[in-house]
Amino acid sequence: MTKPKVLISDKMDPNAARIFEERGCDVDVITGETPEELKARIADYDGLAIRSSTKVTPEILDAAANLKVIGRAGIGVDNVDIPYASSKGVVVMNTPFGNSITTAEHAIAMIMALARQIPQANARTQAGEWPKNDFMGVEVTAKTLGLIGAGNIGSIVAARAQGLKMKVIAFDPFLTPERAIEIGVEKVDLDTLLARADFITLHTPLTDETRNILSAENLAKTKPGVRIVNCARGGLIDEAALAEKLESGHVAGAALDVFESEPAKESPLFGLPNFICTPHLGASTTEAQVNVALQVAEQMADFLVNGGVTNALNMPSLSAEEAPKLKPYMKLAENLGSLVGQLAHGNLTKISIEREGAAAELSGKPIEGAVLAGLMKQYSDTVNMVNAPFLAKERGLDVRSVRHQREGAYNTLLRVTVATEQGDRSVAGTLFGNEAPRLVEIFGIGIEAELSGHMLYIVNDDAPGFIGRIGTLLGEAGINIGTFNLGRRETGGEAVLLLSVDSAIPQDVIDKACALQGVRVVKALAF
Repeated sequence: MTKPKVLISDKMDPNAARIFEERGCDVDVITGETPEELKARIADYDGLAIRSSTKVTPEILDAAANLKVIGRAGIGVDNVDIPYASSKGVVVMNTPFGNSITTAEHAIAMIMALARQIPQANARTQAGEWPKNDFMGVEVTAKTLGLIGAGNIGSIVAARAQGLKMKVIAFDPFLTPERAIEIGVEKVDLDTLLARADFITLHTPLTDETRNILSAENLAKTKPGVRIVNCARGGLIDEAALAEKLESGHVAGAALDVFESEPAKESPLFGLPNFICTPHLGASTTEAQVNVALQVAEQMADFLVNGGVTNALNMPSLSAEEAPKLKPYMKLAENLGSLVGQLAHGNLTKISIEREGAAAELSGKPIEGAVLAGLMKQYSDTVNMVNAPFLAKERGLDVRSVRHQREGAYNTLLRVTVATEQGDRSVAGTLFGNEAPRLVEIFGIGIEAELSGHMLYIVNDDAPGFIGRIGTLLGEAGINIGTFNLGRRETGGEAVLLLSVDSAIPQDVIDKACALQGVRVVKALAF
């Protein structure tokens, strides 16, 4: 049997090549090639192991006749065209947890640097000054650290901060009370965190939900003298608003390892005396680079030799026999999870995934993974159908899969229910013709809709004239409506409108929709 061939095209720890060889692969290490050179070579390989330098474009993928898997040693996969890789049948893997300790330690280092103004004191001392009286620091002992995001990295930061005798509070929609007790933090809402924290550190991905989570409005809610650290993602903080708060002294100091635009050649923050920064060094330690190299080699070798799938970004954990039958169910499951994730607010403590009819006869694990991936992608940019169950368990989310033998109104049905502080929220869907996913119920209201692209969800009072008003509003904004789906509890009661549009809906249009007579809820959705 011919051994799988792997190309390592970026510099990584030499032990990665050893792991490939030990696990039954032939491996070549050829780094620094031009795109044309890689394009000419790639057809010979089953696997491609990369870091950030190699750009896997459609042109490269078209030339990769035998390529089966791409492994990214690290989290970010911006240098891989994942949709095109999927269309070519190439699995894309990453190592989302290999940098966790390194990034957490960098955040702690930033906290200490802010507390004692170490970079500024170092610069002036090395310039020949002795500014002993100019740098009055603060102790971190007994101070309150506010975590925005308490997942893998956030929980490590919490443990380190507790070792420094800090009190830790956390805002995270997926953090259950039980998990909060386990990691020793107090779960709070965002406004409470902003008002109480002496230090704030961010550990959440950049999504529509978290973009500018520290906006001008939220920065104004922070405790005077707060110090802010971001080693997670650029775009979580309004940098111009942060600069204003630093200049006014409301924010005593800020430390950023990431920026909205990178490489950051200019910023309103640069030059401020109470601001320090590093050039995206969160993952830059020898240990982290070794870890991700070894992990990607282990994952790729397992896939190529044994068919195992770990941390795949574009492939569920499915056998070859199950895949054709499960494929439409996976899409339905992911859409339902995404829908309830976008609409259900507050603390999510439990999720129930129910299958009945034909769906009850299928394997529950892949469907569960797809639901969780859809649900949690609102809060994590590295989640996929394989690692979603791990992330849910890590955050203490109680996941229950239920199979019903009963016959219902539909030949096959999936129902996803989440328990929130406001009560249970449930959505259900079916397949038309055993292949077309359709939503058939949302929060107890019957409605038939295809979930795809950009959509607008509106809850309103059932009254004459509303459809005309919303149609006029969208028309005046130049937004074309694709489909229009309606449901209501009873005549004159609560009604739901779910419509698809051809483009993203600007915030000002959403604000105008909120102001229409009878409107209770407006939410832009994306699938």
